[in-house]
Amino acid sequence: MLQPQVLHRDDPTKDPLTGNVKVTRDDWLNAALRALVDDGVEHVKVLLLAERLGVSRSSFYWYFKNRQDILDALLDHWYATNTEALVAHAVMPAKTITEACCNVFRGFVTSGTFDTALDFTIRDWARRSDEVRRRLDASDARRLNALTAMFERFDYAPDDALVRARTLYYMQIGYNDADLREPMEARMSLMPHYVHVFTGQMPGEKEIATFRAEVIPKIGGQDP
Repeated sequence: MLQPQVLHRDDPTKDPLTGNVKVTRDDWLNAALRALVDDGVEHVKVLLLAERLGVSRSSFYWYFKNRQDILDALLDHWYATNTEALVAHAVMPAKTITEACCNVFRGFVTSGTFDTALDFTIRDWARRSDEVRRRLDASDARRLNALTAMFERFDYAPDDALVRARTLYYMQIGYNDADLREPMEARMSLMPHYVHVFTGQMPGEKEIATFRAEVIPKIGGQDP
């Protein structure tokens, strides 16, 4: 969900009201996010969002200048969650490259971190918008730079680090896109082998156990 944001306005004693319903900026943003992921950017329109919220569209303009303003806010949210979440997991402290790789996997498969559905939606949007394409390209570059730097921290040569980073990243994006719906236990059983492919090293038993102990409770043992 979108995080609450501080609202600056001329008169803080007044709130946009429709009947007895108080509508916040986050209400509009969350409705827009749901519309974007469920139906595509074409459905992120003021009137349609007002219908979702059951309010007049007049309160929209209390918080946003126009439709482009809320579209920009959605892109900012995507970047702050997905891109920054992946980067944060890539730079987590780790004693080995296999532990570092497990950290990245954790960011992809646990809920509340990387939002796969939102990422696919942004990629689809980028096919029809040059500006969104530029933002997506910049986001992908930042993610890959973080993963490349992760390998370089463990003394992989620059070209080797780049290729391994690309292999890990594009495989994970494609893996999610394939929507395999495999049982989580099957995915967990293959995790050490994926780590070996990406790093050239097998993770230790303790690293595997820690990964399983941290990931499975967060996803409720269900398919990712």
